[in-house]
Amino acid sequence: MARTGVFVCHCGTNIAGTVDIDQSVEASRGFPGVVHAGEYRYLCSEMGQDLIKNAIEEHNLDRVVVGTCSPRMHENTFRKAAAEAGLNPYMLEVANIREHCSWVHREMDEATPKAIALLRAAAAKVALNDPLDIPELDVEKRALIIGGGIAGIQAALDIAEAGYVVDIVEREPSIGGRMAQLEKTFPTLDCSACILTPKMVEAAQHPNVNLITYSEIDEVKGFVGQFDVKIRQKARSVDSVKCTGCGICWEKCPSKAPSEFEMGMAKRKAIYVPFPQAVPNVPVIDRDNCLYFKKGRCQICAKECPPEAIDFEQQDVVIERRYGAIIVATGFDQLDPSIYGEYGYGQHPDILTGLEFERLFNASGPTGGKVVRLSDGKPPRNVVFIQCIGSRDKARGMNYCSKICCMFTAKQAILLKEKVPDARSYVFYIDVRTAGKGYEEFQRRAAEEYDVAYLRGQVGKIFPEEDHLVVHGVDSLSGKIVEIKADMVVLAAASIARCDAPEVGRKVGINSDSYHFFNEAHPKLRPVETHTAGVFIAGACQAPKDIPDTVAQASAAAVKAIGLLSKEKLQGEACTAEVIQDECSGCLNCIAVCPYTAITEVEIEERHHGGTLKRTVAQVNPSLCQGCGSCTATCRSGSINLKGFTNEQILAEVDAICL
Repeated sequence: MARTGVFVCHCGTNIAGTVDIDQSVEASRGFPGVVHAGEYRYLCSEMGQDLIKNAIEEHNLDRVVVGTCSPRMHENTFRKAAAEAGLNPYMLEVANIREHCSWVHREMDEATPKAIALLRAAAAKVALNDPLDIPELDVEKRALIIGGGIAGIQAALDIAEAGYVVDIVEREPSIGGRMAQLEKTFPTLDCSACILTPKMVEAAQHPNVNLITYSEIDEVKGFVGQFDVKIRQKARSVDSVKCTGCGICWEKCPSKAPSEFEMGMAKRKAIYVPFPQAVPNVPVIDRDNCLYFKKGRCQICAKECPPEAIDFEQQDVVIERRYGAIIVATGFDQLDPSIYGEYGYGQHPDILTGLEFERLFNASGPTGGKVVRLSDGKPPRNVVFIQCIGSRDKARGMNYCSKICCMFTAKQAILLKEKVPDARSYVFYIDVRTAGKGYEEFQRRAAEEYDVAYLRGQVGKIFPEEDHLVVHGVDSLSGKIVEIKADMVVLAAASIARCDAPEVGRKVGINSDSYHFFNEAHPKLRPVETHTAGVFIAGACQAPKDIPDTVAQASAAAVKAIGLLSKEKLQGEACTAEVIQDECSGCLNCIAVCPYTAITEVEIEERHHGGTLKRTVAQVNPSLCQGCGSCTATCRSGSINLKGFTNEQILAEVDAICL
């Protein structure tokens, strides 16, 4: 007979404000198998945990139910407390009476009966619980970073400095990411390349860091500590060992194509490095625009290359490696503002996005560092900046704030004044958001010292008139219609998740929010972890963020990865699936849905009257299984059970709730 103890937490007033704690405790004393019931204001505190430990010993409890907040928050806390008292940690159940009761009901007479029902269900389930063993797993002392922007570089260097080997996989020919496209950074106006380039070089030269550029992740299998990854390294058509980076090949190349790094505002050669400070400084041949690959002729680059590094026969290479931890730092994209027809983006060369305008300041940019109109090459006198293009827009864009745009615009207005002293900037904004150290002062400096006119309102229409762009807007503070003859218009386009984010998420095993940014395991307590153990996130792939926040999160993810890699053994998942092979029909649908490739088909022999019969059934590898339960939901014959969540246990909960 079970000896169960029930403990109900006040959670301050989070639970007690809506759930009658005394009534819940009194009702719990009448549940089958319950020999003790109690309450405490904060069960997750040290005093609260001691109360549970003492009760286990005093009342000889062999099962525990805790009525508190979400198991995602504190289930491990209470499991550890139970284990310290000599109880198997899986002989404990958490009834979520905060999120499921207190937080969704206003009236106590609604929340209290529901809380009692959940406590009764947990007590019914825990009576059927069996002690589970926690397996131990080996750890591969190597980390994988997906994405070579500032987040990936910082995380890699931190892990490498801790003494572990780390691979950076970057889809572009060079590491550097979005930060490499910036001229200066706010609020200090430091040269972006001056900050970033030493980090890039350090990553390339560090003995524990391997750069795998111009590459993508093909497949990720396995589990925490032992991820088996296939990396497709695309053919550069250049031997990186022989290449000296002299540049003769791209100087002689006759074929040109739009430069992705310059946002299509300039041309690059068919053999190219993305930007002058690229790391590695090894060119790549764009086979879609190379005359040899298109028409079978040219080969000028091969003829002119002194070290004979050009290799037209080079093929993609698939690298297979095992990693103990993975950090995803794939960055962000910029919204295409052409969906907003009223702004005329794509219809006039002097209507640019913020990132396009940024490239005009750079000495290696499309205009050689001169801020001029792309239509006629003249310096602009009036420049209109429009905020929140696609951000905070429920109807056509994104509901969130892109965070960096207000500061990005203030920075560009300051740089414009320094490049073109007689230029005037106008900023149409909804709200000015400057959350960061020195950010408010920086924005005020733009308005007060650099004479940037901030107009609180929105722009309704932009259209060309003679050699100007006419901007029609509203100043909501004065209530007046505003018409500005602008030489250039800069749109602060929203930061959005990368177009391949859902595909990367599926491969790595992490989920996304409705905007395809990767979800963290918990927004406050586990901000860099994901629901897949051993996989972490860093940077703007999680949400829009500036460089300081990105670097801080990258280092946080690195610390989590180092903590994992430093262990000799990891504790595996105890709640794994098991197949009752006598009942298995052999349909093997479970194999198709298992995200961890933990299920295989095996042949078993069964004795019959006429002899033995071989039959194909499913078998679970408990070392690979992560207890997600997909197979149990798919199994038509009901022959797969999840330890700790068997059909009998679930039905016992349902029966208890229905009482």
